[in-house]
Amino acid sequence: MRRTRFDDAACPIARSLDQIGDWWSLLIVRDALDGARRFTEFQKRLGLAKNILSARLSKLVAHGILRLEPASDGSAYQEYVLTEKGESLRLVLMALRQWGEDFLFAPDDRPLPHVVKASGKPLGPLEITHPKPRKLGPRDVEVLKELDD
Repeated sequence: MRRTRFDDAACPIARSLDQIGDWWSLLIVRDALDGARRFTEFQKRLGLAKNILSARLSKLVAHGILRLEPASDGSAYQEYVLTEKGESLRLVLMALRQWGEDFLFAPDDRPLPHVVKASGKPLGPLEITHPKPRKLGPRDVEVLKELDD
């Protein structure tokens, strides 16, 4: 079966999913945000077959989410490093994580929280805000169907 491409879609969500839309790619980015850099680290953390991991890493490099660099220890290996584009996926993964914490875990089964490095305090929930800072709910936001000229 041929995969549908969304790289020229009008919807930014569809274009985003075209680059990072499978769960393995998001889990690779999650692990890279957590410090994984080498192929073997990703494979050990994810338990993913080498051919699938190699294909996902290549796709993330091709899309500019990861880049290959010489190993930081001076060895002959290469390491995968997040680009600015890849680092910015932290917000997406945090939103997905918080949604999962809210709806997919029992109160006594919640994972350890993410914390602010400087203070050690747990992060608050991500929020959509108005330009004049005030919290907006999900029903306060919509996508324009066309631009007014």
